[in-house]
Amino acid sequence: MRTTKTNQQQKGHKEIVDAVKALASEKGIDQDILFNAIEEAMKAAYKKNSAREENIPASLTVTLDRTTGDAHVFARKSIVEEVEDEANQITLEDALNIRKDYRMGDIAEIDVTPTGFLRTAAQTAKQVIVQRIREAEAGKIYDIYSEKENEIVTAIVQRVDNKGVFVDLGRTEGIIEPSDYMPGEEYHSDDHIKVYVLSVNRTGREVSSSPQVRVSRAHPGLVKRLFEMEVPEIASGVVQIRSIAREAGSRTKMAVHSTEPSIDPVGACVGPRGNRVEKVVEELKNEKIDIIKWSEDPAEFIANALNPAHVLSVFVADSEKACRVVVPDNQLSLAIGKEGQNARLAAKLTGWRIDIKSQSQAAEMFDLPMEDLPEEPLGYQAFYEEPSSLEEMAESGLPELRDLQLEDDDTL
Repeated sequence: MRTTKTNQQQKGHKEIVDAVKALASEKGIDQDILFNAIEEAMKAAYKKNSAREENIPASLTVTLDRTTGDAHVFARKSIVEEVEDEANQITLEDALNIRKDYRMGDIAEIDVTPTGFLRTAAQTAKQVIVQRIREAEAGKIYDIYSEKENEIVTAIVQRVDNKGVFVDLGRTEGIIEPSDYMPGEEYHSDDHIKVYVLSVNRTGREVSSSPQVRVSRAHPGLVKRLFEMEVPEIASGVVQIRSIAREAGSRTKMAVHSTEPSIDPVGACVGPRGNRVEKVVEELKNEKIDIIKWSEDPAEFIANALNPAHVLSVFVADSEKACRVVVPDNQLSLAIGKEGQNARLAAKLTGWRIDIKSQSQAAEMFDLPMEDLPEEPLGYQAFYEEPSSLEEMAESGLPELRDLQLEDDDTL
C-alpha cells in the first residue's frame, strides 16, 4: 500500500472523476481509456516541469484515484546498501520510514507529488485527453461502419462537389465518388437515399482522423440488399440470389433459385401484384429489373438470361464457356437489346460468351432449310455433344463464335 507525505496531501477532486465518467458515458468510451490518458498526461507534465532538475527518477508512476480524484506521482527506487544514484536508489533505512515491510532489493515507491500538481498537470493534460477522446471516437466509428461493409444504410445528402457526393451516415460522413453515381440520378442537399457501403478506411496520419466511408449507388450489391429487405423468402434463405449483372440507372438482370420446389423464386421476388419489385424499382429511380430463374444447366440458364426474348436453340462449347443462341427472326433485336445491352448483361450474368443469331441467319449458316429449324418459340434445344469446342464447331460447318468484350464480374 502506498503512503504519501502529509504536506503533500491533496483535497479531493471528485469533480474531475465525475466529468470523466459523464464524458465516457456520453461518447460511449471506456472510462479506463480516459483515466489512463489523464495519468499519462500528468506524467508528461511532471517530467516537463522537472526538466531542469538533476535527480529525476528514471521510473515514475502517476495515479488518479477513480473515486476521489486525488492525483499522486511516485518515484520507483531500488533499495540498496549504499546509494550511488540518488535519483534511482534509496537505502533500506530510508525506505523503512516509508513502509515498514520493505526489504533489501525491493523497489520502493516514494511520493514526489509537487504542491499544486493537479492544477498544473491538468493544463498540460488537456490536449492529450482531447486527443485520446478523438482517437477513441474514431476507433469506435471505424468498428461500427466496418461491420456495415457490403450492407445498405440510409444516408442524407450534405453537399455535392467535383470530388463526389458527401452524405451524412449518422455517426460519420460518407462519400459517393463519381464512379459510384447512378447515371441520370441527381443529388440535392437533404435528399434521403439508400447507399451500399463499399469500404471503410482510416485516413490521414492521425489516429484520431475520422474513417473514410465509401458508399455507392451503382454497385450490384445495392440491388441484392434491397431485394433482401423486400422479399422474406430471400432473407430466410429459401430463395437465393445466384448472380446479378447491372448497368446502373438503366437495367439489371438478377438470377434467382429456390431451395423449395413449391416456391417460385421469380414470383417471390416480384411479389403480389408486383409490389415487391416495384419498391426496389422505385428506390432505383425506375431502373428496369429482369428477374430470371437460375439453372445449373448452362443452356437453360443462358436461354432464361436472354429474357424477354424467346430462345429456340442453344449450341454450347463447354471447354470455352461459349455458346451460340438461335432466336426467331422477329426476336433478334429484342435478344440483342438496345446497343447490345440485353446480350451484354446476359453474358455477365451467366459468365458465358454468347453469340446470337436469328432463325434465318442460322438456316443460311448451317445450310439447312427453314422447315428443319423450329418455327415457334415453344422452348429451346440444347446441343452439348457436338460441337464441344470452337474448333469442332468450325469443322462441323458452324462459323466461329464472335467474341464479346465482357467486363469482369462484379462481386456481390
